Amino acid sequence: MLSSTNAITPNGYLRFRNFLQKACGISLSENKQYLVASRLGKTLERENFTKIEQLVDALERAGSARLKEEVINAMTTNETLWFRDSHPFTILKNKVLPEMTTRPLKIWSAASSTGQEPYSISMVIDEFKSLRPGVLKAGERIVATDICTNILQHAKQGEYDSLAIARGLGADLQHKYFDKVDVSTWKIKPHLSARVDFRYLNLIEPFSSLGKFDIIFCRNVLIYFNGELKLDILKRMHASLNPGGYLFLGGSEALSGLSSLFEIVQCHPGIVYRAKSL
Repeated sequence: MLSSTNAITPNGYLRFRNFLQKACGISLSENKQYLVASRLGKTLERENFTKIEQLVDALERAGSARLKEEVINAMTTNETLWFRDSHPFTILKNKVLPEMTTRPLKIWSAASSTGQEPYSISMVIDEFKSLRPGVLKAGERIVATDICTNILQHAKQGEYDSLAIARGLGADLQHKYFDKVDVSTWKIKPHLSARVDFRYLNLIEPFSSLGKFDIIFCRNVLIYFNGELKLDILKRMHASLNPGGYLFLGGSEALSGLSSLFEIVQCHPGIVYRAKSL
């Protein structure tokens, strides 16, 4: 089995890097052999592969859809928490939502992981509506997508253990927006989950079929793609935004070379990008 990075030859690692980038856009650096070994060790042991080349050979054969899905699931990073970085959700509540109260609201969470981001957005909408009775009468819809199929199943269930609940969520919101299932499990309330539609999506593939959005959250995912792919995705996201729609990126991500498509809106603290009309 693949028990150490010594089993990953330079050529095998290069082949796996190329496969992963082509399959889902993730761009591994040259020194991530240890990550591949740790995340794919169980798969390789089960398949009786002793070299990474054997895995790539299997992935390139016809009928490898199940194995391909398993490998992408294993290599996808799903680090998340409630109201991650806080500023985007404050901006959503105080700046963006007040501008969008007269029409149906459509939001896209483009890397939803285990559901904390789209459910946090749903909680913000609930808080906003409680402060402004009668607004958003036309309804709200959150489309939440991810490439990791097993993570999507977790998100759809909307159930979290005590450790996951505690990461970024105060006790007041926990008791307001979650029902206790058992001594260590909490489930998001139905009226919050009803707004969210979870779907599988690979961002390197076309996503125009999702329709148009007023707001897109694409946070902490573009960092895994190369520059050319980032630009392609951002251009297509601009095309998916209604005129004047907003794009939220992660704290370490920024737009570069797209000033003709987006303008920076300083919100003190934090920023958001508004789509320009072409």
